[in-house]
Amino acid sequence: MSKSFTPTIITLTTDYGLKDYSVGALKGALLQQSPNLNLVDISHQIAPFDIVQAAFIFKNAWPHFPTGTIHIISVNNYSTRKLCFFAIHHKGHFFIGPDNGIFSLIFDTRPSIIYELDRLDNAFFSENAIFSHAVGHIVSGKPFIEIGLPAKKQTERLALFPVIGPNFIRGSVIFIDRYENVILNIKKNLFDEVGNGRSFQLFFKRNDALTELHEYYYDVPVGEVLCFFNAADNLEIAINMGKAASLLGLNMDDAIEIRFL
Repeated sequence: MSKSFTPTIITLTTDYGLKDYSVGALKGALLQQSPNLNLVDISHQIAPFDIVQAAFIFKNAWPHFPTGTIHIISVNNYSTRKLCFFAIHHKGHFFIGPDNGIFSLIFDTRPSIIYELDRLDNAFFSENAIFSHAVGHIVSGKPFIEIGLPAKKQTERLALFPVIGPNFIRGSVIFIDRYENVILNIKKNLFDEVGNGRSFQLFFKRNDALTELHEYYYDVPVGEVLCFFNAADNLEIAINMGKAASLLGLNMDDAIEIRFL
């Protein structure tokens, strides 16, 4: 009995949107390398040029894929005239994308295996040629060390971290999802470390302070505000069956403060 064939999984995260041919052209270029690729869309609705949003979405998605997955990130590819592209091997996964700071936002520590890809300046839709060429190299089983030259440096983009004190955490809004739930840059481990089991007050804009952590949206009546740690371990402000961002006047980068009593 012949051994079953498992197609290589390729994930796609872009700021292309879905109104034109860009996503289709990228997929076509990849399938020319191997018609049996399993192409999986993480998101094509990243806000244009927004590597912070892209990093947040991608960072919370890629660990759920099996080892050997190839991840393509195509966001803000032309932030500089001579932008280069990287191929990275990290924790059994492959990552291909621009060196515009996004990888410094995705990975907590710099991956040790990073190669700079040749830029094909004369190719139509140059990034598609770069991506497809790199994917072809990986799926053909060629040594990864031959995919490009070792990267000498990596563009760094500093993430916005919370400010902490003995009795407070000051954070900010880093993402607003489709349901207008508001995600903050405060992780559960930080909250537990600073709070040390104390009661708290969560202040944002001129709204009433939140003083209790919940587990699910339906822990409160429909239309009421709550906060809880979501599946990504980020503190989230939401309204059960409502749009927290617009109703509470919260926007990207808005500041919040937690005071421990």
